[in-house]
Amino acid sequence: MKTIIVACGGGIATSQTVAVKLGNLLDDRGLRGQVVVEAININSIPSYLDTADAYVSIAQSGETTYDLPTFSGIPFLTGMGADEEFDKILTALGLA
Repeated sequence: MKTIIVACGGGIATSQTVAVKLGNLLDDRGLRGQVVVEAININSIPSYLDTADAYVSIAQSGETTYDLPTFSGIPFLTGMGADEEFDKILTALGLA
């Protein structure tokens, strides 16, 4: 099972919205059973580094970088470029 973490400042509103959209995209491609999407608080990222396979960021540029494939969550909020960004995530997870 692969794990995608989605983080924003509070781990409630924006990250949850993106996590739901990612879940819907996974459903559309029949991959929901292979991937778990978790919305978290940005301060919790270090505790997920050993178990997460990808990180979807909602934070401003200049944030701390992690040794984890990182993707922009903005396309999932705006709808512009969401399919392309989702394809990048699937490729990084080896599911494309």
